[in-house]
Amino acid sequence: MLSENEKMKIIEKLVKIQKDGTLEVDVTRSALVASELSEIDAFGSVPRDVEEVKSGFSKSVPKLKIAILVVGTRGDVQPFIALAKRLQEFGHHVRLASHVNFRTFVKSAGVDFYPLGGDPRIMAQYMTKNKGFLMAAPTEISVQRKQVKEIIFSLLPACTEPDLDTGIPFRAQAIIANPPALGHLHIAEALGVPLHIFFTFPWTPTNEFPHPLARTPQSATYRLSYLIVDLIIWWGTRGFINDFRKKLNLPPIAYFSTYHGSISHLPTGYMWSPHLMPKPKDWGSLVDVVGYCFLNLGTKYQPPLEFSQWLQEGSKPIYIGFGSMPLDDEKKVTAIILDALRETGQRGIISRGWGDLGSFSEVPADVFILEDCPHDWLFPRCTAVVHHGGAGTTAAGLIAGCPTTVVPFFGDQFFWGEIVHARGVGPAPIRVTELTTEALSNAIRFMLDPEVKSRSLELAIAIGNEDGVAAAVDSFHRHLPAELPLTPPPTPVEEERLDLLQLLSRYLEKCCLPFNS
Repeated sequence: MLSENEKMKIIEKLVKIQKDGTLEVDVTRSALVASELSEIDAFGSVPRDVEEVKSGFSKSVPKLKIAILVVGTRGDVQPFIALAKRLQEFGHHVRLASHVNFRTFVKSAGVDFYPLGGDPRIMAQYMTKNKGFLMAAPTEISVQRKQVKEIIFSLLPACTEPDLDTGIPFRAQAIIANPPALGHLHIAEALGVPLHIFFTFPWTPTNEFPHPLARTPQSATYRLSYLIVDLIIWWGTRGFINDFRKKLNLPPIAYFSTYHGSISHLPTGYMWSPHLMPKPKDWGSLVDVVGYCFLNLGTKYQPPLEFSQWLQEGSKPIYIGFGSMPLDDEKKVTAIILDALRETGQRGIISRGWGDLGSFSEVPADVFILEDCPHDWLFPRCTAVVHHGGAGTTAAGLIAGCPTTVVPFFGDQFFWGEIVHARGVGPAPIRVTELTTEALSNAIRFMLDPEVKSRSLELAIAIGNEDGVAAAVDSFHRHLPAELPLTPPPTPVEEERLDLLQLLSRYLEKCCLPFNS
């Protein structure tokens, strides 16, 4: 057996932070460590061989008060609004809790709203500057710590306090959350209510591909990458989590376990099309790939007259926009876009977005600077799209039959860029730091290829035949427990069972955590 010091040296070579903020995991240096780590995800988790859950459930579903907890940008919130509206049609009382920035967006859709802590603009700036949540300069740590703490401690009132506008009492009987809503598991435990995870990119361990926030050259360690990302988040937030558990009158968690540190044991629904990426074969019956959950905002949209006339004056344009992503040099990026459109002879729509594209540039008549516009209205009027690769924007482009170029900034955007390329409906992704006139021009030419357009239209038809919102509601209903309240979770695992895990945790805490002071 290796000594503790020998294991620590191997672990230091095992995990490295890359310049793009992703983790690189390489276990070729020690088969022993790889073998031990591969067994860790069984500790503290529930058995994998649970009874298969069939669709078309027959049990009676009671009308519930459901809290939906969503942390992220507008694109992260939007599919949950669609889910909330459909749940309301079944008679549930649904409250969607997210950042105050989205209050009007949520309420205008006819869904109750409650504010969560954290500012999505600050978080997006942090993520862009640091290429994700895995790296940070010391001067920025306090800012992100404040954001994380605000999010966690805002979950309790979001699930238990009366409506801020009407005063109508509310106490969640079930919770739906995305993984970044840190603390979801603990509030569900305290209230004794079921928790169902929904998300727009993979967070459940699989042997088919690595975690979207990690890289590993060995397919044998794809599953391990999910554990390591969970570890980083756990060690970065454990102080806040235990403070939160104290507030909830729950015992502290001394050591990481997959029960308290991952979602592997929770019913989970993934909001992407199985025609784009099928459900991995090693995901059990607790996991569903439900399809995209579209809100369909375009049905009520009325474009400005100037924009409507511009669209009618020429051929279908290429859309270029980066949504909620901030830019370090919006003038430079705007110039690159204008030059690429000119070189390829294409009309273009530049979406201003949070990056403020086009604000300080004169544009030719065949380019339109656009403010806010629903993608489901706009993209069918475009010949191709270029964007940051957010899951929602990617979905809107694909269902519109648009060849897609992804210019990723951080996180899962790299993952979706690769998936789009592998599916043959777009070129290889272009990192925002590597965006040049030549690279964008080549990407536009790739998208204009008739074969690429044909594949895009074929995929659009398949996605259009899905009903992701209905499948998501079905998934939620099927996985509801037969009786409430729920039984308490298992006691956290003992330290001696996680010898190597604690060593790995100690290294990760020291080398690459943004939240700890």
